[in-house]
Amino acid sequence: MAPVKFDDLSKVATSLLNDDFHVSGYVLKTKQKTSWHGASFSSQVDLFDANCATPAKLTWAMPKPFGCNYFNVNKLEMDKAGKFKLETSKDDLFDGFKLEVKSDLAAIDKVVVVKSYTGIKDTQLKVESPALNPMEFTAEATHTRGNATVGLKCTKAVLAGGLPDFGVRFMSGPFFGSLMTSKNVGAFALNASYVATPDVKVALGCNATKKDGLGAANVAVVCRGLYKVKACNDGSLSVSLKHVVTKGFTLLGGLKYSGKGVTYGCQLSID
Repeated sequence: MAPVKFDDLSKVATSLLNDDFHVSGYVLKTKQKTSWHGASFSSQVDLFDANCATPAKLTWAMPKPFGCNYFNVNKLEMDKAGKFKLETSKDDLFDGFKLEVKSDLAAIDKVVVVKSYTGIKDTQLKVESPALNPMEFTAEATHTRGNATVGLKCTKAVLAGGLPDFGVRFMSGPFFGSLMTSKNVGAFALNASYVATPDVKVALGCNATKKDGLGAANVAVVCRGLYKVKACNDGSLSVSLKHVVTKGFTLLGGLKYSGKGVTYGCQLSID
């Protein structure tokens, strides 16, 4: 199995720290699978928005668009600002190779091509660039060896002597840790998590730079994947509660206390 992408090296811990903290606003999310060649339709509506009567994001996913199985439409989306996002892919051109094309459906120079290759054991290679300007590329490589995964990510700045971003993660039993560096090894992100019991997970994360020292730091405790508490070094405290009313009907609520006061929010998901 191919290793994770470079940006997902720290995801085991960061998902515990960041996901499912809905602490502002009210949202209704729905997802409906159809019998039309496996297509699905998703919507997200921000309720009680004073600036827009019906602020919504609408998304289609079509594995076989109009019955065509030559490529997939992974996402056809229109957000509440009226902006579009199209993501398509083709993953069987030859073994281990995947081609993706992304567009905002507004400007031809914004079309992005992504090429991924996983044909080398325990390795993933990926190059992303504008279709009309391939030198503005972002390239990455990740490789897994035993319990560790290492990765490099670079842009054309390396051609002028810049250093690539570097990442490594390690998993062993209940322990997970990752270290990411960027900005010519001038910025660091450390994340870790520990499965204390089958029901309780603990995660921590912090960012630092050579210039300014320690930046954001936070710690979170997750119980049964439903109850979450997070404390940050800026003095804020966030609490989240997820309740599965019945299959396909989920409530997510939370609040955040900080020096600016208390914010809270609620999200209803129907799937």
